[in-house]
Amino acid sequence: MRGNGARDDGVYRDGLFLETPRLRLRPPVAADFEPMRQMFCDPQVVAHIGGSPLSRAEAWGRFQRDVGHWALEGFGQFTLLEKSSGRYVGKLGHAKFLRDLGPKAGAEIEMTWTLASGFHGQGYAAEAGQAALAWFDAQGPRRTACIVAEANLPSLRLAERLGYREVDRLSGDGCTRVVLVR
Repeated sequence: MRGNGARDDGVYRDGLFLETPRLRLRPPVAADFEPMRQMFCDPQVVAHIGGSPLSRAEAWGRFQRDVGHWALEGFGQFTLLEKSSGRYVGKLGHAKFLRDLGPKAGAEIEMTWTLASGFHGQGYAAEAGQAALAWFDAQGPRRTACIVAEANLPSLRLAERLGYREVDRLSGDGCTRVVLVR
């Protein structure tokens, strides 16, 4: 994590901004809504997260939730931008959704990631995930969880690569979800 004006922890003096070799990570801004909405309309993207494209109103609610996390919690989902092109890659970070993660998770804060399908399988999520975890841990390490559909093998591999280990499985909504903690 580095960049002009950055301190050693990757936080810019004029606001939070992380850099990796190929990505810029920053909290979401209004201009991120439309590319985020388009990402959640892609059947490939939503296949393991609800299965249906989000309506404009649902996407707006999710976007507002992402923005609100930063204001209320001091952490949240980073917008991921490809450095070479400036293109929206997706979002990744931590959130407190207050949803039931089962009795074995022992965490309220989740790490999540969603990337536009054109960026799947290129290592962007691992690169961003490592940067986001380093930043989050520097704020004071806390137990976090992630929940991944059992059929989403790439995300399960990513969770393990980021240091998450399976502690439980939950059934419901027509699928089994794996609960992992770090």
